[in-house]
Amino acid sequence: MYRRLIQLEFKNFFRNPQFGANLGMKILMFFGMAYFSFLFVAMPFLLYFLAKKKLHTDPLLIFCKYFIYYWAFDLILRYFLQQMPTQNIKPFLTVGITKKKLVNYTIVKVLFNFFNWGNLLFLLPFAGLLIYDGGYSVIHVLMFTIGIFAIFYFNNFLNILLNGKDIIVISVFGLMALFGILEYFKVIELSHYSEKIFYSFYQYTGAFVIPIIMAFTAGYFAYRLIYTNFYLDKGLELKKAEGKTENIDFLNRYGVMGTFINNDIRLLKRSKAAKSALTASVFFLFYGLLIFSKGYDNSFMQLFMGIFVTGGFMLMFGQRVPSWDSSYYPLMMTQNVPYKEYLKGKWSLIIIGISISIILASGYLFISWEFYLTVFAAGLYNLGVNSYITLLAGAFNKKPIDLNSKSKSFGAGGNNFNMKIMLLMIPQMVLPMGVFAVVKYFFGIYPAVASLGILGIIGFLFRDKIFDYIVKVYKTQKYSTLDAFKKV
Repeated sequence: MYRRLIQLEFKNFFRNPQFGANLGMKILMFFGMAYFSFLFVAMPFLLYFLAKKKLHTDPLLIFCKYFIYYWAFDLILRYFLQQMPTQNIKPFLTVGITKKKLVNYTIVKVLFNFFNWGNLLFLLPFAGLLIYDGGYSVIHVLMFTIGIFAIFYFNNFLNILLNGKDIIVISVFGLMALFGILEYFKVIELSHYSEKIFYSFYQYTGAFVIPIIMAFTAGYFAYRLIYTNFYLDKGLELKKAEGKTENIDFLNRYGVMGTFINNDIRLLKRSKAAKSALTASVFFLFYGLLIFSKGYDNSFMQLFMGIFVTGGFMLMFGQRVPSWDSSYYPLMMTQNVPYKEYLKGKWSLIIIGISISIILASGYLFISWEFYLTVFAAGLYNLGVNSYITLLAGAFNKKPIDLNSKSKSFGAGGNNFNMKIMLLMIPQMVLPMGVFAVVKYFFGIYPAVASLGILGIIGFLFRDKIFDYIVKVYKTQKYSTLDAFKKV
């Protein structure tokens, strides 16, 4: 039966109307996995010899000391990227396949996710170095490796249990960020306790069994959660809530555009998918903390960070226009909808999001005045240029969104891969980074900020002309978009 389910998965992939786009995304994913696999294999060698030759300390202790931060990072990354494959097995719930087999198949697919086995690419070479070069005990290193690997599977099942509980994950992120700051200023050194806990897997016989028990316990509860809710009319149904009439009165003065903004604000307040996008955009604000990393100590990369810090909402919301309205887009296109006002409503919301991000990013003033100026320059460019480009990229996004999806995915199949979207990233990312770096090199930080500000002002001055072009592109893509939304 399991072999038959796998065969059906392959048939679904090859017979999908969006096969070309899916294949392109799979190729990109393959190269992404190959890249991260190379990093995972290289990192143990860098860590081991850096600790031995440069820091003159025990590589195993260094690993244990900071592993708690990686544990939290792994959990947060899984929460936003690792998906439960429930959408693919929904059709089987109405045929003669036992629920137990479907749940087992779902769990097995999750177990063999790259998020789990990919960690072995780091752990096995690291264990080999400890044994053959460091002279560590073979048995104790194996116990340590098994214990650490079990923690990743504990994260795997914990991710399932936390599905839909954004507040818990955000709290974990905030707590670890706070501990990281306190660690940096040597107020509370969480790494001291991390070292004792994880080194015990190597030091004490049998300690590695604790994370194994934790993984099996979390796995049992995750299995029961999936099994209990594995019904079309229960766990996979769309939740119903009492309808509420909401309206922001002052937006009505902006006419039709104000109505569209009102609708999008309701969308962000009510829709699970939109809330997830809004939450993810908040996390973009912390991207600038990478400034503490050596690779981001130049103007070119700092502006790259600034684009993401101030443009989180723009990227998460803007490129998914008109997919946010995919469930009723065909109906909307039969009405006398003023396309320009519809797009201006989306653009206005993007502008509000960027402006709020620029204000909130002022916290980087505590790190560096010059770095905040770089972030501010990126915000100006996002306001006057990237907001249009992102909206334009949405015209080529043919992926519908399930607004009430319980999973952390926005999709109902398909993907966002499109060569035109990839090409639009050049003026989004490369152009401002190049302009800023060159102007700063020859004239200094203030003219560099001004140069991006001027580009932003030019964008605002030609707003109507730009919108005329964007509307034209959306109308050109209208019927292919309708066709893609109807195939779900």
